[in-house]
Amino acid sequence: MIQAIRPSSSADQVAWDLNDLYRAVDDPRINADLTEALHRAQAFEASYRGKIDTPTGPSAEVLHDALRELESLSEQMDKPAVYASLVHAAKTDDPKHGALVSRTREQRTTINKHLIFFDLEWVKLAAAPATALMAAPELACYRHYLEQKRAWRPHYLSEPEEKVVDDKSITGRGAWVRLFDETISSIQFAFQHGGKTEMLSMQQINAKLYDPDRGVRQAAAAGWTKGLQDNTRLLTYVFNNLVLDHKIDYEMRKFPGPMDSRHLANEITAEVVDALMTAAERHHSTVQRYYRLKAKLLKLDQLYDYDRYAPLFADLPTCNWSQARQTVVESYQAFSPRAGEVIREFFDKNWIDAELRTGKRGGAFSSSGVPSAHPYILMNYTDKLRDVMTLAHELGHGLHQYLSRGVGYFQCDTPLTTAETASVFGEMLTFHRLLEMYPEPRIRLAMLCSKIEDGFATVFRQVVLTRFEQLLHRDRREKGELTTEQINDLWMEANRPMHGDVVKLSEGYAWWWSYIGHFIHVPFYCYAYAFGELLVLALVQKYKQDGADFVPKYLELLSSGGSESPPVLLRRLGVDIADPNFWELGLRLLDDMVGEAEKLAVAT
Repeated sequence: MIQAIRPSSSADQVAWDLNDLYRAVDDPRINADLTEALHRAQAFEASYRGKIDTPTGPSAEVLHDALRELESLSEQMDKPAVYASLVHAAKTDDPKHGALVSRTREQRTTINKHLIFFDLEWVKLAAAPATALMAAPELACYRHYLEQKRAWRPHYLSEPEEKVVDDKSITGRGAWVRLFDETISSIQFAFQHGGKTEMLSMQQINAKLYDPDRGVRQAAAAGWTKGLQDNTRLLTYVFNNLVLDHKIDYEMRKFPGPMDSRHLANEITAEVVDALMTAAERHHSTVQRYYRLKAKLLKLDQLYDYDRYAPLFADLPTCNWSQARQTVVESYQAFSPRAGEVIREFFDKNWIDAELRTGKRGGAFSSSGVPSAHPYILMNYTDKLRDVMTLAHELGHGLHQYLSRGVGYFQCDTPLTTAETASVFGEMLTFHRLLEMYPEPRIRLAMLCSKIEDGFATVFRQVVLTRFEQLLHRDRREKGELTTEQINDLWMEANRPMHGDVVKLSEGYAWWWSYIGHFIHVPFYCYAYAFGELLVLALVQKYKQDGADFVPKYLELLSSGGSESPPVLLRRLGVDIADPNFWELGLRLLDDMVGEAEKLAVAT
């Protein structure tokens, strides 16, 4: 018998209130904002076209006024699209939500046609007047924004070409991304166990991969694989097209390779990224050493891929939503009363969507929203202790996004390289809080192992995902459209070095590349997770050394958003990411955590 089950947890009815954006998908203010933004954009073009790229450049006052108006109308035109993306993520199977996503994107593209000229004129402006303007006191609040625009100068197209690219993105890349999201969110995975079959959502079947019963984990892995296989033809085609689209884009914009545009956006060099990734790969022995310990603790002769996240003990405590809320708030409050105050707002004002529901996007994210409102968080809470860490992670993003609103819409978002700083730091705060709450060695061992596994997933696995992307983009470029089997082979090739002969990768695991949204949404996103995790491990060490003196510097870092480059901001905390040895600090800490787990295992 096959039955679809209704998802449920203690977070039932914990849904966000989006009224600070709009009241409903048919709220007339959506059209009003889009219409007004269009009129403002038309007026902006009439006022400033031809006045930026002049022999001497505009005056600092004129450029400041232009940027202030552009920033304000950009927020107005983006706000409807932000709202549409949130309601769609919360319920992807509602046609009204998908329609709103399309409509807001289309109208945003129409509005943006009147604004494209401005960036092009700014980057074409001669170096001497541009340098003088960026040094002008009147433009201090936009200096880094202007610098970053100039950094893209070699990669801009002509204005007519940029307009065509923008127009085609709606039915091109944007359409493929939406198709992927809706396909993945709508898959029902058959979970066959105990003589019955249940149809589960992605988040439900994923939760069963953390079940203490190995039979449940095997059944979940089999159901997960079968669900992906049933959609393989479509997913393979989506991947092929988006990788090709990326190739066309970076070649058209004259980037040397597929990762270079991501490095530029992340304000980091290829050399730093390579140093990070090769440092992580030198520590694969740490991963394998831990998995040998886990196999021993689980009393398994062979650890399989579906065993990696198995809890050590079947009777670990659960954590309901109320307890999770209290734990996370207290963790941030103990670090900083200001941080605790902001975190409480997310709960008190219903800025979090945590309940399980059919059609809801899997995973978790924090959307920065717009500065005139505030961030919103989506997650799928299943009452596990590890969900408390996910909540702490997303609230770290939320804290960062909330505090950075003060630098304005153009500079509040950070590059991906520092986007994970506050989230991983918040996880660490909460992890230490949980250790205090559960002093029993057995539970401490289980939590430590879970934290090690999270660290591995954030560092080593993200490097593996990046290596897979490199292989995928290389072969798509050299061999043309790839078959599912070819992509499967690349996936397994990228995964084997990390797992060695300690974790046996099952045959079905070869299909597990096909659900990972980061490959689709933002090519080469994943190394930023490893960057953020290792950076935070170093910052945690500095917090231990500096104590209370660290807190205001850290909050200032978050409040700065993207108003300075990551190297500049981090130097204020005594961190030099250009030092190739820097990454060893965090990697050694992960190794120390494995050593601590080995000692606890002996004592338990």
